[in-house]
Amino acid sequence: METYRLPDLPYDYSALEPHYSARHLELHHDKHHAAYVKGANETLEKLAEARDKGDFAHLIQLEKAQAFNVSGHILHSILWQNLSPDGGGVPGGELARQIDADFGSAQALQSQMTEAATTVQGAGWAVMAWESSAQRLLVEQVYDHQGNIGQGATPLLVLDMWEHAFYLQYENRKADWVKAYWQLVNWADVAERFTNVSRHATV
Repeated sequence: METYRLPDLPYDYSALEPHYSARHLELHHDKHHAAYVKGANETLEKLAEARDKGDFAHLIQLEKAQAFNVSGHILHSILWQNLSPDGGGVPGGELARQIDADFGSAQALQSQMTEAATTVQGAGWAVMAWESSAQRLLVEQVYDHQGNIGQGATPLLVLDMWEHAFYLQYENRKADWVKAYWQLVNWADVAERFTNVSRHATV
């Protein structure tokens, strides 16, 4: 059975300093992200065992566990690519034009996503996603790792607001973590994701 795998980071642990410490990045990637990969693979095995036995008494719990772990894996995989030692600034090209059309300006997008991030109740994410049916960008809050993204919306830019993402370095100062995040955003990666998904309408 094909399993989920922890991706390598595209940079060294210290590459995002001072905005994101090497120790924090190491723990976030090697421990927290790895735990979601492990959980997803273990749940796959349990689902296969349930099918073999024809015993689906625990299917609801297994499906929830799979959604939780796979979504955590996917969002973190996007996050590492969304960040860069050479990040920050503003988007350009077609992505910038779409942002202007859907939000008014890059600053308006940043303000809305910052508010979404700092007001997530409990653990979650702020996400800029492409909604293919309406052919537009949306900013949404994601609770835990799933549950508040419309069906068919594809995450392009993600901001982790779980405490494990910032507490070691920023303690309870969520706003400081979000401010640092904007200094690291890899707009080239976001633009490539946008180009890949915006060419394909659905529904």
